[in-house]
Amino acid sequence: MTMSRGTLDGDAHRAGPVLPPGGQRRRLPLAGLPKPVARARAFTAEAVGDWYPPAGAPDAHEGVGEDVVLLVAELVANAMLHGDGPSELVLHATGQRLRVEVSDRSPVMPVLRLPHEPALPGGHGLFIVQRTADRWGAEPNGQGKAVWAEFDAHRLTRG
Repeated sequence: MTMSRGTLDGDAHRAGPVLPPGGQRRRLPLAGLPKPVARARAFTAEAVGDWYPPAGAPDAHEGVGEDVVLLVAELVANAMLHGDGPSELVLHATGQRLRVEVSDRSPVMPVLRLPHEPALPGGHGLFIVQRTADRWGAEPNGQGKAVWAEFDAHRLTRG
């Protein structure tokens, strides 16, 4: 399953991502970890800050970097609520994109609730994922599934 949204145009660009040739992958095991949403948020914020340093103040966490952290929190929370617990968070950055994957132990694929009803409880996590990421989807793996989302790198390198 793959979903997409349009990219943004405009804004001035910063220098490209700070990545080794071929990109970089970081993994955070989540199974049995206390406070997995908070740990995943901090892990992601650090990685995004390392790979895509903000223009201006070094501690300015604005824009798409914040969107990535929000998206990770939603995916980990969804894995806790609907996926028998999160197993692992994988961040994979290249010069072209940042891919986020959250694995869990449930084989049940996520379904975007349409139409989105902002006034009703529930169903907002995947709506946030759809609105924030350039692409997203889910794939079965040996122990359940991985829900992934991608951000085009040019969005992360804007000032």
